[in-house]
Amino acid sequence: MSDDDILAPRRPRSGDRSRAPFSDTARGPIIDQEGHEIRSETLKEGLQEFRFDFGKDGQFTGNPFANLTREQRIARIEAIAKLLDVAFVLPGTNIRYGIDGLIGLIPIVGDIITTAISLWLVREARALGAPWYITARMLGNVAVDGVVGIVPFAGDAFDVMFRANMRNVRLLRRWLDKQPRV
Repeated sequence: MSDDDILAPRRPRSGDRSRAPFSDTARGPIIDQEGHEIRSETLKEGLQEFRFDFGKDGQFTGNPFANLTREQRIARIEAIAKLLDVAFVLPGTNIRYGIDGLIGLIPIVGDIITTAISLWLVREARALGAPWYITARMLGNVAVDGVVGIVPFAGDAFDVMFRANMRNVRLLRRWLDKQPRV
């Protein structure tokens, strides 16, 4: 799967009844933060779908760590990977970069922050049920990105070209595509 496949969502296969990840009718099992499926009958009415919660006085009280469906988790992982690795285009070129390369310009602290976010993405993949060999490869990509990224400027250029998070999303997506649909 190329970066273009991740940047431009694929058209649904014929017979595929899945909806857009954050639509009002997203289907699929709801997974908690530990990766365990929550039975829909145990949830209160109205909490079965992703929604924003505007509480008292119109203040946003939505919980980004609330229980999400599988499709919503995948969409969140893909969105964060795009933001980290390919969100922007260098003017006058075709070179794409993300906030990983920008934050990485801050010596040591920037690389620690972006590596922590990348590790969180690996944890999310594990919560989706990715097997040990997929998460091991993902951790290897994060380790290479983190270690080389510590080198000033050259490491940031490497971050832009290596795109560890996009590689990890590609690994996860390939594994998910091989899994039977429920």
